[in-house]
Amino acid sequence: MNYIIFGGSGFIGTHLIHLLKETHPEDKIYDLDIVMPGEEGVVPGIVEKNEGVNYIRCDVRKPIDVEIETTKDDVVFNLAAVHRTPGHKDIEYFETNIRGAENVTAWVESKGIKKMIFTSSIAPYGAAEALKKETTLPTPNTPYGISKLVAEKIHETWKEKNQGQLIIVRPGIVYGKGEHGNMTRLYAGIKKHYFFYTRKDTIKACIYVKELVHFFLWALENNKEGVWNCTFEPAYNIEQICEAMKKATGMKRFIPTVPGKFLLVVASIVGPIGGKAVGIHPARVKKLMISTNINGEKLKNSGYKFHWTLEESFRDWFEDCNRKYLK
Repeated sequence: MNYIIFGGSGFIGTHLIHLLKETHPEDKIYDLDIVMPGEEGVVPGIVEKNEGVNYIRCDVRKPIDVEIETTKDDVVFNLAAVHRTPGHKDIEYFETNIRGAENVTAWVESKGIKKMIFTSSIAPYGAAEALKKETTLPTPNTPYGISKLVAEKIHETWKEKNQGQLIIVRPGIVYGKGEHGNMTRLYAGIKKHYFFYTRKDTIKACIYVKELVHFFLWALENNKEGVWNCTFEPAYNIEQICEAMKKATGMKRFIPTVPGKFLLVVASIVGPIGGKAVGIHPARVKKLMISTNINGEKLKNSGYKFHWTLEESFRDWFEDCNRKYLK
């Protein structure tokens, strides 16, 4: 059978390919992406060409004309997305995430494939302190969140029309080797003494990337359809995350607390002159001040067994980087 991954050259896709090669060595793996491993635009530090993986250049924003000899048992993973915020024009989120969903599902339908996993986001819930379950009414308030919610509906339409098996995953903050995002910036900020608490009880739902891709395969094997929040349960707050990260990596750092309004003023000044590169940006400061309070009870009670605790996941990531620097 085939595992066909749209957006497989990215952070999550690369970890998924590694796991598939380890657990399903007899099956074929296809990576369909606009960029190939080693090219500019691919997250550095993790992505390399894997022997036995079929790499095909594909832009999901355009109708997909890729010939693969498929079977009835094939699985498609749609990971292709524009996701970093801030960092893109509004139209880019809609162009890739919505049109991409239309083109991917159209191709899947044309091939008669019946199994698909779509990585959505917690962004469709909207930014608010309230606890969000899978049954919570989505109220997205960003172009990214809106585009992801629409993409979910496109995939659900494919499922109903084709009687397919669809798993929609809404991960919290995904971290691990090759992430170069929120958790990497947090580690760098702590290590270099420029991270400050605005409040210690801000909840930041998160999941280790290796855990996430293990869940993908478990959910497929156990026919776990529907929408899934993917996060530790209960979700950790920022102080717990920082303390686990420090303990796992051996950092000895004191993290002071700074009023959020003051930090926003600083970010508004420093951000435009280079602060964005290290996370000192008004949009990122605001994100830090608002909880991502995502409920993971459905996953916790599903029968899936986590492979890592929070601290163990940071330690594993640190080991992957030869105990030098989380990146």
